[in-house]
Amino acid sequence: MDLGRGIFLILSLFAGHMVVGKPLIVAHRGASFDAPENTLPAFELAWEKGADAIEGDFLLTKDHQIVCIHDKTTQRLSEQNLVVAESTLEQLKTLDVGSWKNEKYAGTPMPTLSEVFATVPDGKNIFIEIKCGPEIIPYLVKEIQESDLKTDQVRMICFNEEVIKAFKETMPDYKAYWLSAFKKKNGSWKPSLEEVLFTLQDCKADGLDSQHTIPPEFSKAVLSAGFEWHAWTVNDVETVKRLANRDIYSVTTDRPKLIGSGLSK
Repeated sequence: MDLGRGIFLILSLFAGHMVVGKPLIVAHRGASFDAPENTLPAFELAWEKGADAIEGDFLLTKDHQIVCIHDKTTQRLSEQNLVVAESTLEQLKTLDVGSWKNEKYAGTPMPTLSEVFATVPDGKNIFIEIKCGPEIIPYLVKEIQESDLKTDQVRMICFNEEVIKAFKETMPDYKAYWLSAFKKKNGSWKPSLEEVLFTLQDCKADGLDSQHTIPPEFSKAVLSAGFEWHAWTVNDVETVKRLANRDIYSVTTDRPKLIGSGLSK
């Protein structure tokens, strides 16, 4: 461990943090338990079910349009297998990305970021997960600036710290969270707590968005360092109640109504 990282870790563990109230309920790819993920029906249903925010996945097309889809290809959601980055918006808009879930969603098209923005009511939030590299940032910034959403309604999340860094350099007033998937190997968590705190500081992230299964000492250290902690994907009430006691800022779920109702009891 170098001296700089060591000092930062020690300070983080002993700093105080703000106590958080009831966590935001974030609908994972919309109300994706009931409706086809990352579609307008899923996002609109999420609002009907009382979600505080929606989360969607976004990629850049060949003609520099931002579309809402998790995978780099359309194989899982459509009868045609197109590579998103090698396809135009016009080509992608012809696909049916709803029938795989239920025939009542037949003909549902892939939405653009601007179309998803248009569903967000006043006082609600959107978590934009970027599934590609920093090349999307200029187009993302343009879309955000042209939307009617306020600064505090838009959050960006990404596993790639270079994307976080590029976004924060351009849009410092907007919040961005580093996504990280933790694995336990030979008795140790990877990434380590030291690596997490260093990465958050280095890419100027506002917080960590992780699996809900990370140990309490990790989330406590993140909060004590002045960062927010968010978690995914939680679909049972008992788990979300335990997380709420750990001062979590938001919980991402496929079932916003179930989780929201459970927290209110």
